[in-house]
Formats: sequence, structure tokens, C-alpha cells
Amino acid sequence: MQRRHLSLQRKAAALTMVVAMQAVAALFFILDLAGDLLAEGFGAHLAAESAAVVALLAGVVIGAFQIRALVLSARQDEAAVAMARGVAAELVRLRFGEWKLTPAEADVALFALKGCDVAEIAALRGAASGTVRAQLARVYAKAGVGSQSALLGAFLEDLIDPALHATQCSETEA
Repeated sequence: MQRRHLSLQRKAAALTMVVAMQAVAALFFILDLAGDLLAEGFGAHLAAESAAVVALLAGVVIGAFQIRALVLSARQDEAAVAMARGVAAELVRLRFGEWKLTPAEADVALFALKGCDVAEIAALRGAASGTVRAQLARVYAKAGVGSQSALLGAFLEDLIDPALHATQCSETEA
């Protein structure tokens, strides 16, 4: 998520630079156009310059709206991810409580949900691999699953909208 946020910030900054350069170019052409109008009057050359000024101004306006939309979209995405994190954390606490996991089992289960293997969990917890295996076996038994992927699936199942699942199943059956 942090990488995505930085990427969006870079895109917004790059677009802002382009729009700023377009605005400076538009200002230059407006001033040039005004000077030429005073000196020469309106002609074919000034008609072309006028079209360029209009196009640049349109680019500035459209670019500004794009930057605004990008920033608003990023804020909405961040809010949605924060909300999802809260829901996921609450679901984890709820399930761990339902399964009556000990604090050590809950710690191991959380690392397993994050995708860590036995050796990684053992290193992170400063425990022996055998201890972690035994704790994972108790977690799987209490959760009614047989593997790390099934444990993750048990959580994902609760997070997936049943209406979406029913719709997709109906579409694939047809």
C-alpha cells in the first residue's frame, strides 16, 4: 500500500509539473498574442497562435481536473483500505476468540495468516520449529482446517460478500 501511495504521489507531482509548464507556455503565448495583435492586427498567423493558446489553456484545465481526480481517488482508496484493515482485524480477533486460541497460538496463527512458514514463524518468535508446528496443528484443529491455506480461506470466506459469490456461481453454472 505504501508503494502505491508513493506511486500516486509521483504521478500527481509529475502531472502538476506538466500542467505548470503548460500554464507558463499558455501565458507566454497569450502575452505574445496580445503584443502581435497590437502591432500587426488579426491575421492568419494570429489565428493559429490563438488556437494554440486555446489548446494549451484546455490542457491546463483538463490537467488540473485530472490531478484533482487522482488525489481524490487516492484518498478514497486509502480510506477504503483503512476500513478494510479494521474489519479484517476485528474478524481476526473474533475468530481467534471463537476458537479459544491461547496468546501463543494466536500469535502463530497471525503469522501464518500473513504467509510466514514454520521456520520464519519460529525465527520471529524465538521458538523451536517443532514448537511452532505443534502450535499450528492446535490452531488448525481449533479452526477446523487442515492447512495454512485453508486457515486463510476461512478468513477470506467471511470477507467475501455472499451475494457476489452467489452471482458468480450462477454465471459460471449458466
